[in-house]
Amino acid sequence: MTGAVPRYVAFLRGINLGTRRVQMDALRRHFEALGFDGVSTFIASGNVVLDADEEDAAALERRIEVHLQRALGFGSDTFLRTLTDLKRLSSTKEIGAREMEGFNVHVIFQRGRVGPKVRAALRTLESDDDRFLASAREVVWFRRGRLTDSSITDRDLGLALGSRENTMRNFNTVRRIIAKFGETG
Repeated sequence: MTGAVPRYVAFLRGINLGTRRVQMDALRRHFEALGFDGVSTFIASGNVVLDADEEDAAALERRIEVHLQRALGFGSDTFLRTLTDLKRLSSTKEIGAREMEGFNVHVIFQRGRVGPKVRAALRTLESDDDRFLASAREVVWFRRGRLTDSSITDRDLGLALGSRENTMRNFNTVRRIIAKFGETG
């Protein structure tokens, strides 16, 4: 980057599920303690926006995970994307086209690139009501109806993804993050 500080969104897995409860103001303080600027949370499901001088997202993810494990007493897988990454994903033409066909859109953030084996495994899960689009490090799930009504089980999806660490968000949440925080990202 040319002098601009990257603006990231940290998508945290498993925050505010079951006994893993964290108040958003406390979560902001944990990120500020790591030295990040511009820290904001977005809805209470583990979405944290931050500015960081570092451009090595994998190193930042590990640093956040270690800190949260110590501070909260439980682990939370962290998936960082820049706002630029999210804008690029949001501009994918197939997302808009599938929404026009009546599909709900969810995005699965994961570590590493989505390889050919994962792409092939996802194709075997597809039906008239479930479609997938693999991008660089995300899998977009197009679902006609609610996810809970899908015949695809968590186990099926985990096997298709190679049981890789991941977290999922409704794409409307991603769009709302871009709209609220994207003016400087």
